[in-house]
Formats: sequence, structure tokens, C-alpha cells
Amino acid sequence: MAMEHFTLPSGIELNVLDEGPRDAPALVFLHGFPESHRTWRHQIAHFSDRYRCIAPDQRGYRGSSKPQDLASYTPDKLAGDMFQLADTLQVERFTVVGHDWGGAIAWIIAMLGQGRRVDRAIIANAPHPARFAELQWTSPEQRGASQYFRAFRDTANDALVREFGLIGMLAKAFAGVDMSTLDLAMRKRVQLGVAQMTDPDVREAQLADWEDREAAFAMLNWYRASPIEVPPMDAPFALPEGWTPPPLPKLRIPTLVIWGMDDNALPPVNLDGLGDHVEDLTVVQVPACGHFVTWQAPEAVNAAVEAFLA
Repeated sequence: MAMEHFTLPSGIELNVLDEGPRDAPALVFLHGFPESHRTWRHQIAHFSDRYRCIAPDQRGYRGSSKPQDLASYTPDKLAGDMFQLADTLQVERFTVVGHDWGGAIAWIIAMLGQGRRVDRAIIANAPHPARFAELQWTSPEQRGASQYFRAFRDTANDALVREFGLIGMLAKAFAGVDMSTLDLAMRKRVQLGVAQMTDPDVREAQLADWEDREAAFAMLNWYRASPIEVPPMDAPFALPEGWTPPPLPKLRIPTLVIWGMDDNALPPVNLDGLGDHVEDLTVVQVPACGHFVTWQAPEAVNAAVEAFLA
């Protein structure tokens, strides 16, 4: 599937996969960290005969623009990219579909555009921003699972990224291994271990993407520019005095949430209380599946989306 290159009014350039009939209802697919439009390849193959499937490599990824400053990765700019992309492609209304960080931005896009630009939202293993912010203070499980945020934000680890690419940071954050201390044979073993988090069918391409140093720092800037606070594990497990949730509107458009229930980074506690934030909610749980549900359980995801769109 061929990528096209578009320049947005902001000057940001995006590589975009645009498949399916141009006059069909549009699905805008947003990938997460540390992937690409390939996150959605099983879904695009399934739906592009009936829907216009638009899947960009988001800002900071692959052939898209990679500004290196933190201010370029605040959520408003990441969401704004997708509204500008829709305008550029002359898509007036669409269903937003997101996973992981793409899901976080999809929540925001849905809230901002509901009833005007966005007809429906489909979210896969991406927590509602208000719920996620609260869980950092109240849930030992989620706070523990989120400690990698702190490693990604720690600029003391930047030397690993400069030397080894993104895989140097992934090894430190998720395996606790500093690759600079290992001999070449052990580095290769660690790299193979970290690579298991990627779709085996596109693993070599993904590993090549992680070698791009500019992209690596751009991807990390999604975490560094986020307003979400992740306390250390020794901080109290209670909301701080005066804490208030992010001032987000209730989502009223039809919303499907798909969740791989064995997600180590985003455990199912994120589903609790979700109905307080979403008026028209459908939840589909995918058992025995981890975080990368779109390619770990593509048949289950496709079936859930098919039923929801119908």
C-alpha cells in the first residue's frame, strides 16, 4: 500500500496511507508508540473495500515531520494535525480510531469534534485522559505500570538513544538493561528480546525505524510534553489536596472501547468508571491478549469494529 505525502497548513508534513473509495465514510486510524501506520494494516485490509481508510504516520514518526522541541508535541498540536489532515484530504466528517498514544489523541479529537466533525470514536487500549490522570495517584497497579514514563522523560537516558537508537531506551525502561554496559553479543540478545513487542510480520521494518535518532527523540517527546503526572512509587496513593481532573467534556457520540485484557502497561482498571465520561459506550474485552491488540488479535478487533459500525 503506497504512502502519500501531505503538507498541512501548519507546515507539518505527514506521510499518509489513504486506501478505499474516496466517497465512502472515512475512518482515520491513529497509531501509538513506538509503531506507525502499520499498526492498522489488518484493519485497513479488512475495511478498505467499504470505507475510506486514512492512516498517517503521526508527527515525529518515520517520513513525517520530526520537530525536536517539546512544544511541538503538546496534545493540542497532535490533535490539530488530524483536523488539518482531514481538511487537506477534503474529509468533512469521520470516525476516529486510535490505539495507545493514538488512542489518547483520538479521545481528544472525539471530544473536540463530536457532533460536528467526528461521528464516532473507536479506542483500542488507550485510557480516557481523565481516568488515566486519576489512576496515577490512586492505583498502585497503574502507577507501577506507568513508571516507564519517568524513564522516557529522564534526559539522563538520552545518551543511550544517541548511541543505540530508540531500542537503547526501550531496553533500559522495560528490561532494566543499560546496553552501553554490555558486549556486542549481549546487546544483540537484548535487542531480539525487545523486538518481541513488535508485530513479527513487520519486525525488520520496525527495527529499522527505531534506528532514526531524530524520530527516537521525537517519539519520546510525546511523553515529555504530556501534562500527565506520574508520581514515584513511594508517593502517597491518594489524590493530592486540591487535585482536580482535567477539564474535559463528556463524550456523547457512539464510542467503542476495545481492550486486550492482559495489557501490562494499561491494565483493565482503566475500564472502571469509564461510563462516567462516555454517554454512549460499548466495551469489548479481548481475553488472553496484551497491549498491541490490533495485531495480536486482529480478528477480534475487526469483528468488534464491524459490529459497531453496523
